Amino acid sequence: MDVRRERPPRSPPSSAQQPHLGSLSPFLLTCTAYFFLWIPEDPPSRVGALVKCLPVLCLVGLLRANPGSSSGSGSGSSGGYSLRLQVALLFSALGDVFLIWPENFLYGVLAFGMAQLLYSWAFGFSPLRPGLLVPIVLYSLPFSGLLLLHLPPDLVLPVSAYGLALSTMLWQGLARGGSTRWGALLFAASDSLLSWHTFIQPLAHGRLLIMATYYAAQLLITLSAFQSPKLKTH
Repeated sequence: MDVRRERPPRSPPSSAQQPHLGSLSPFLLTCTAYFFLWIPEDPPSRVGALVKCLPVLCLVGLLRANPGSSSGSGSGSSGGYSLRLQVALLFSALGDVFLIWPENFLYGVLAFGMAQLLYSWAFGFSPLRPGLLVPIVLYSLPFSGLLLLHLPPDLVLPVSAYGLALSTMLWQGLARGGSTRWGALLFAASDSLLSWHTFIQPLAHGRLLIMATYYAAQLLITLSAFQSPKLKTH
């Protein structure tokens, strides 16, 4: 008679663990520094550019410190998703720097356009869910039409191209689900607020609203790298 006890099978190790609050503290602290030190309408400066992009750079550090963080269907290798997010965040930080100085606006649009393309590449096109394009088009077409009426002629083409890249990212973010969905929505909301505030009519507390939604969007997209694929919602 075999008297050995059977050990319960061990569950496989999780490939994605949510970061603890301590690992998010650099991002939270730098966000706090931005809102306390840079939210007033101060003149552009290198210090201001650094304070503005530091939260996004902290998110890059969070992903680099967790090389196993990858939640990538359609993103190739296990680390492909995280790597694409990191590069997209770096382009975002570069865009943050450019947008500090109005004369570098086009460079900022280009940098953020690259970020949107990288996010779309990371999110993948599976599931495709073309039905999500309907609400995106119903919102973006009238908003873009109104925005184009207020744009200088030399900005019409680059801003339109960026809008297409943003809409693609939003589509794929919504299709992917999970925290990516909310991050993509907040990114689109932040850019809409920025466009309205810059070109149509200044908003009360516009800068606060723009940056709060922007930082929240980048955080939620970053956290999707720690989300197990089985937890995604569709």
